[in-house]
Amino acid sequence: MRHPGARTAALAAVAAAALLTSAACGSGFDGPAGGNTEQSGGPAALRILIGSSGDAETAAVRSAAGAWAKATGNTATVTPAQDLSQQLGQAFAGSDPPDVFYVDASRFADYASVGALEPYGDRISDSGDFYPSLRTTFSHDGVFYCAPKDFATLALIVNDDLWKKAGLTGADVPTTWEQLTSAAERIKAAGVTPLVVGDTHERIGAFMVQAGGWITSDDGRRATADSAANVTALQYVRGLLKGGLARFPKQLDAGWGGEAFGRGRAAMTVEGNWIRGAMRADHPGVAYTVHELPAGPAGKGTLSFTTCWGIAAKSRHKKQAISFVEEMTRAGRQMEFARAFGVMPSRRSARAAFTGEFPDDTPFVNGADHAHGPVNTPKMANVLADFDDGLQQLASTDPKTLLARLQKNTRAALGD
Repeated sequence: MRHPGARTAALAAVAAAALLTSAACGSGFDGPAGGNTEQSGGPAALRILIGSSGDAETAAVRSAAGAWAKATGNTATVTPAQDLSQQLGQAFAGSDPPDVFYVDASRFADYASVGALEPYGDRISDSGDFYPSLRTTFSHDGVFYCAPKDFATLALIVNDDLWKKAGLTGADVPTTWEQLTSAAERIKAAGVTPLVVGDTHERIGAFMVQAGGWITSDDGRRATADSAANVTALQYVRGLLKGGLARFPKQLDAGWGGEAFGRGRAAMTVEGNWIRGAMRADHPGVAYTVHELPAGPAGKGTLSFTTCWGIAAKSRHKKQAISFVEEMTRAGRQMEFARAFGVMPSRRSARAAFTGEFPDDTPFVNGADHAHGPVNTPKMANVLADFDDGLQQLASTDPKTLLARLQKNTRAALGD
């Protein structure tokens, strides 16, 4: 799983939602889910569209698809998308979607809300084995739609050399906000930037969760942006920024937190497990450790990033498509994917095997127990992009002002 870029994702979601909305009008998407589109019999030729992270993922999925096809007598053509959201939007607008496709969590609600997805989630064997937070992420109006293929969480990444330079040891790794501030002050005193954190809700939102807040209610029906918990979170981050204890990547001449961290421009960063691939490729000599994010006033909290295997509501091969997803989400198959391209299995039953084989990633996996997924509400892309623009000015802006604007825009998006 690649590290998400907030603006690119938001703009893509707007375009995809617009195409889906136009496609939904008169296309049958507004009819009963699982309508009369099932092919009655015979082998199916499934079309699978994926948003691949690279050659390793493409090869692994194609190999797994080939094994499934051979075992079932079907065929499966796996195509890596150049621009997944755009290609899906065009396919839906043309009433010719692929049978199976990746759906990013941040865009799921836009697809589900217009009836583009088959709600098959609980037709997968042992669907309760998926992490509860991932089930919630891919549920709409209380219905579990699609099986999560893998996931990532945010954790605290520490540069071992810069940590020691500040006179810190393993015992000083922060587990609370207070300890994070204390460690950051010692690092700053040693002449090192303590923390680099992304300037979007996809990073700063973790502090909101740790304070007990979020942008919408758990069911996605109410705006909760201007809560006291969110104010507390943004005030804390603002204090780090104003005190020189934290910097945004662009302030360190970097495109994202992992780049600044890898170049030794900060002793800590808040990133997901995708940072491992970036560090191996671009900064192999940097020694670092991974730790769970420090707890806030409400306890532990992090953000999850995930993708599901979507099945088109208009597919003529739903039975075969579900069989395909069943195979792709087996614990054993997910472990093969973990070895091939570094993702974390979405099934809890694979947890022990994964942490046993990849013990350094245990803090990322542990984050699943207190992770919050993306905003699970349609038509929020512009709202979140606007909030991100405001967060870039957090050091000089009253958090209450930012959150009041977010509350107003979220309520408008919700039709409240």
